[in-house]
Amino acid sequence: MITADLLKTSDNQGSSCGDSSRISSGVSTDVSSGACSAENEGSVTSYSMSPGGQRYFIPTCGDLNCIPAKDMVFESLHKAYKFYKNYGQQSGFTVRRSTEKKNGENNIILKHFVCSREGFNNVNDGSCSNVVKRRRTVSQRCGCKAKIVVKYTSLDRFFVLSFVETHNHPLATETGRQFLRANREMSLGLRTLVFGAAKVNIGNNKSFSFAKELMGGYSNVGATLRDFRNLDRDLKCYVGERDGQMMIEKFKVMQETSASFYYAYDVDPAGHLMKLFWADAIGRRNFEIYGDVVSFDATFDTNKYNLIFAPFTGVDKHEKCVTFASCLLSHESVTDYSWAFGHFVKAMGRNPVLIITDQCAAMKVAVPAIFSSINGLVASKHRLCMWHILQKFPVKLGNRLCKETDFMEKMKIYIWSSNIDIDEFERGWEAVIKEFKLEGNKWLADMYEIRSSWIPAFFRDEPMFGLMRTTSRSESENSFFAQFHKQGDTLCEFWLRYQSAMDKQRNETARLDHETNSSIPTCISTWFIEDDAADLFTRAIFYKF
Repeated sequence: MITADLLKTSDNQGSSCGDSSRISSGVSTDVSSGACSAENEGSVTSYSMSPGGQRYFIPTCGDLNCIPAKDMVFESLHKAYKFYKNYGQQSGFTVRRSTEKKNGENNIILKHFVCSREGFNNVNDGSCSNVVKRRRTVSQRCGCKAKIVVKYTSLDRFFVLSFVETHNHPLATETGRQFLRANREMSLGLRTLVFGAAKVNIGNNKSFSFAKELMGGYSNVGATLRDFRNLDRDLKCYVGERDGQMMIEKFKVMQETSASFYYAYDVDPAGHLMKLFWADAIGRRNFEIYGDVVSFDATFDTNKYNLIFAPFTGVDKHEKCVTFASCLLSHESVTDYSWAFGHFVKAMGRNPVLIITDQCAAMKVAVPAIFSSINGLVASKHRLCMWHILQKFPVKLGNRLCKETDFMEKMKIYIWSSNIDIDEFERGWEAVIKEFKLEGNKWLADMYEIRSSWIPAFFRDEPMFGLMRTTSRSESENSFFAQFHKQGDTLCEFWLRYQSAMDKQRNETARLDHETNSSIPTCISTWFIEDDAADLFTRAIFYKF
């Protein structure tokens, strides 16, 4: 629904465009005496000089049937306009509708179709204090008199009452005709291209360059870079203040289509969207299978409303990230996190065995409050994401220590290792701290105090231990979603890009499923158990042994 609505918004953008026609040379004698000559190579016009020194430019149209003539008859006003517009496209100028006269029944009986440079803009009175800005403001109006005037006849026809062929300005050359408004249109194909590119976070500049390569040249695109940008602007204007409402309406339609689609939202007293949670049928099904360990990452800034995007993520049978549900929150508060966690439990029907979050005081309160043993559910264990903590080391300790010495390499030996016990970790941590003289660092002391919440050595014997080491998972998921969103997105833009991200994630799962089902790994032993393992496990799991 959102896609269809947004593509409709640019139907009125620009003028309709015809194919560029071949132009041959020719000279009209419809002006006062003076020599005629081609103005420059590739020109579609010639000019004559009046006795007063004024130059008049005469279109040169190779197709004589496209040239208007007095008393020419048209079946309708639209056909008359279309004929003159086509003449302008071939001749190097743009046509616009102008003065009209109506009868007592409000029917048009006289209509002027003029060159777009007819008339003059309002004369600047010099009141603008910014001289540079006023000087750089250009006008295309120059009082051009070229036009046709059509008049209604009693036979429900229109005939050409008068035709002024000459212009008082140079006409567009063959290379310049692509920039005429009459020759520019954001066609459905171009709008679809721009819209599809936007869904995968490709901007207007790259979209325009890609269109040029597809069409074989800029002149074949049928639009300019400014037209591409204007389309993006028009889409945002169309969405306007209905951004949140359009997203909720989309969710309502999705729920009507699939009863398994779950969503919830909350608004402030002014009706502004403050919180939004959703989980589709595939995400809920994936949680049933892979939902023992869930990572909740609330570190994404998503849109112009400063809402926080936070996905609930797990690891599937191919050791790839899989998204169970997502939410948008206005604040990193206990209230907002509790609201999101509550709807997650309601949508999924149970608590995860383990939930992994970043280090946040609000989550420290919200997680045990919601993922508890209430209503007979098994309470979740709470652990901190190692990746987010490691990301803070250069910030808290400085780039010089972390990147120009072997401090991080030595520290990671004890942080990452799953083969050491608690005592060995504590001895190793203390040795590294002493070596680099960091005994007085408060942040490191704080991290050591909560070591049981993020160091693998403290939960190596727990079930699903392998999934708790989420360093690479969190980094992968963070990088994955970063490809599909940027700050300043509207909610509609965010949703379209989120769908693209989910399509990519789930298509990769389908590819890996096919690879597992359609191939047999080579066994290197004579043991039957290896053959059984090859049949039972996915390739990612099998190759770990």
